[in-house]
Amino acid sequence: MKKLLLGLGVLGLVFLLMTYFSLSSTSKSFKTCEILELPDVDQINFRDYDSVLVAASTLYEGNAVKTIMQGEQYRKAWSTPVKVPILFLNEMEGKVTIMEEGGGKQTHSLKLRLDNGVLMTLRSVTKDPSPLVPKVAETLGIENIIVDGISAQHPYAALVVAKLSDKAGILNTRPKLVFVPKQEQLAEYNDKFGNRLFLLEYETEGNAQWLELKNVDSLIDTDNLQKLKIKNSNKVVLNSEALVKARLFDLLIGDWDRHAKQWGWALENKGDSFLATPLPCDRDNAFFNLEGILPTLISNNVFLPEVQSFENEIDFLPGLISSFDIYFMRGIPRTTFKNEAEKLQLLLTDEVIEESFSVWPESIFELDGKELISKIKHRRNQLVEYAGQFYDQLDKSEKLTTALKGSEDIEMTNEEMECFDCVDN
Repeated sequence: MKKLLLGLGVLGLVFLLMTYFSLSSTSKSFKTCEILELPDVDQINFRDYDSVLVAASTLYEGNAVKTIMQGEQYRKAWSTPVKVPILFLNEMEGKVTIMEEGGGKQTHSLKLRLDNGVLMTLRSVTKDPSPLVPKVAETLGIENIIVDGISAQHPYAALVVAKLSDKAGILNTRPKLVFVPKQEQLAEYNDKFGNRLFLLEYETEGNAQWLELKNVDSLIDTDNLQKLKIKNSNKVVLNSEALVKARLFDLLIGDWDRHAKQWGWALENKGDSFLATPLPCDRDNAFFNLEGILPTLISNNVFLPEVQSFENEIDFLPGLISSFDIYFMRGIPRTTFKNEAEKLQLLLTDEVIEESFSVWPESIFELDGKELISKIKHRRNQLVEYAGQFYDQLDKSEKLTTALKGSEDIEMTNEEMECFDCVDN
């Protein structure tokens, strides 16, 4: 017994040492992209170039111990240099005005307004997770487990997702990868946003002209859609087929983070009513790939059921049902789920899935392309089964008693808070 306890003690000590070594292997919590072949960046006139060779981030490069403890994930994709076009704001079509700085807890962003009223956003590819690091983690020196978690996100997932969305008939923000050098137009934002890698994409609110959809003039976010529904209960109708398709598509690409603030809505004027069609945004967690001993221990079906790695099969579908789903989709017929799953299977053929990855640089495709294609195909083949499971989970879910994320300040009755169509009852 003593030998067994001693052996367990030694193993525990080794585990603790490896954990400490992997977590302390980098002291930084944030680092922007790394420009190659241009050592003195501040002396470069980027107007002499049309593109730049840049690695999204070398912060996540790891040794063997880190790979074992925290996983391989997409470290190579982050550190692999890719050729990216250079963007100057004054060279965009029409006049561009910087409206405000935005972003969530990890993403830095700038909201732009074009002179035709269309809104766009520059969303940073490199993430800054420092706001998510609790004080206790800093005190213990283990904040790197949160910082390093960004390596589970694919830096270029959004580009493929947009292409797949087009083929599936799902609205998307049409992201483009750009390098934004320091420039006069950035003004006071130069220090934070200059010389960085961004996704330039359309906003999910404001002028809908860029969608080029008949009778669709405006985009609104989820909380404003709720307000509109409460004021005009019989005049705001949900495009339930499009929403079911969009959520099943999320299962297909493994995007588990789909809360209410990650959706916009295109309003189609139907004469005496409005049809609201979903416009998904923020694809940071598509193809999410969580590996390693520590992340596996932390993310599990009990504590973090929604955080799931992108594998051939969905690990725990109940964990992917969110408050957003219950509010908007509870009560939609089972046949709608089955029909939309079958439509996606027909639209996303092997050829379509493979061609969608052509938007990636060859170096990135060689790293991750074939494996991701195989996983998407595998999930597509099981999509009707997943659709049935999704419906079953929704059908037995309880109505909401709290507001959706971002809608906490809306004055609602208990009935209005329960679900979107409850407003009509």
